[in-house]
Amino acid sequence: MSFKALFGFTAIPVLLVGGSLLACASKRIRDLYFVLLVFLSPMIEHLDINFFSHEWYRGTARGFEVSLLDVLAVSLLVSAVLVPRRGKARAYWPPSLGFMLLFFAYACFNVALSDPQLFGLFELFKMVKGFMLVLAVAFYLRSERELRLLVFSLGLLVCYESLLALSQRYVDGLHRVPGTLDDSNSLSVFFCMTAPVFVAALNSRFPKLIRIISALAIPLACVGVILTISRAGVIIVALVLVGVTLATMSYRITPRRIALALAILLCAGVVAAKSWKTLGARFKESSLKDEYANKRALGRGYYIRVATAIVRDQWLGVGLNNWSYWVSNKYGPRLGYRFMPYWGLDDEPSIVIPSGSNVDEAQAAPAHSLAALTLGELGIPGLAIFTLVWLRWFQMGASFLRPHTLDPMRRMGVGLFFAFLGIFLQSLFEWVYRHWPLYYVFHILLGALCSLYYLRHQAAKAHRLPSEPDKAVRVLPQRRVRQLQTHDPQPVTTD
Repeated sequence: MSFKALFGFTAIPVLLVGGSLLACASKRIRDLYFVLLVFLSPMIEHLDINFFSHEWYRGTARGFEVSLLDVLAVSLLVSAVLVPRRGKARAYWPPSLGFMLLFFAYACFNVALSDPQLFGLFELFKMVKGFMLVLAVAFYLRSERELRLLVFSLGLLVCYESLLALSQRYVDGLHRVPGTLDDSNSLSVFFCMTAPVFVAALNSRFPKLIRIISALAIPLACVGVILTISRAGVIIVALVLVGVTLATMSYRITPRRIALALAILLCAGVVAAKSWKTLGARFKESSLKDEYANKRALGRGYYIRVATAIVRDQWLGVGLNNWSYWVSNKYGPRLGYRFMPYWGLDDEPSIVIPSGSNVDEAQAAPAHSLAALTLGELGIPGLAIFTLVWLRWFQMGASFLRPHTLDPMRRMGVGLFFAFLGIFLQSLFEWVYRHWPLYYVFHILLGALCSLYYLRHQAAKAHRLPSEPDKAVRVLPQRRVRQLQTHDPQPVTTD
């Protein structure tokens, strides 16, 4: 057993117990855990221990990964349940959890039928940690105070990732910057997912400090997307920022707002002009026809063709996280792509690409489309259930679009709706939703959305409940007046 694994088996249980006790004892410690959880979430792969590691496998999960951030999440969850804030319930059923559990149950069924099963178990373990993270954030975030901490820590994170991207480009000389996520496409998705949150925060009734951080994070996120040179990312971040701005802005025209709009357009024009040469070259690399119609290249159309071939052969898919295994061994060669096969679960495969091959890696990568990846691994039922899960998330976020209000507890729901739209749109062209850092950030935001949705329904319910007693109070004096007018000696009672 390696030293790292030995440390994990001994230190992590101690940290779980100690961290939970500290969170139960102090509200400030709990807040610190939450800020660290949000800020360090994209760096989770640098803070984890991978048990039963299969680093050579080209899947979306390659071991049972346990991170120090999991300690923070468990501590938050335990403290929220054992020592809830005054006047708050210990726990509740978060919205959309039922759909998520249905998808998880189907995934378990799928893994039980698949071969091999080990790679699927890696992904199931990740899904369990996603549930834990959603519950921890949903039970912790119960008021505007915690919502401010979320925006504050997320704003610091976006500013840090953007400044790091600038350093990687202009100091280190990297062409496509990865930030701390080790992949430029993942960094692009991160900015597309977080930037709308700050537009909503800027247009809500938050304290001045939160709004200043949000105002800094928005342009830095845009610059960060441009530095990744992600074609889809540039388009998507523009779409979601325009959408969330139209949904949250005030339409009352003032000289100050006109000046601000002109300043934003000027800055956007300068940035676009500065980066146009690089972005233009990137867009000219391949056309839509090259991506989807070329049957000899590994474009986006290749992943759709492979997923279709899998479903025709096995309508339940090849098994969760088994895409690389079966595409390398069977479906890729069947379609004319000469991958090197996997020889089993214990032996590392050859990484030598055959001469004259039309592939860029020895083994197949996960499909660069979340829909194609889900269809190929989980089959038609899996894609249908996963679609229902996403529709439920969008319904929760869209419910905050009306009424138009400056209340942060309502306005931030709009920001999260467009944040989810950002990662969804980019997931049409990438699998990075399942990339562990982005998966962690997404489920933190999902926990926040669940909390806001639940709190809004509780507030509406509390507003409706006093209506009946109020009606009784209004009726009683009228009956009392009639009683006095008729000199009725019987007392008046109400049910």
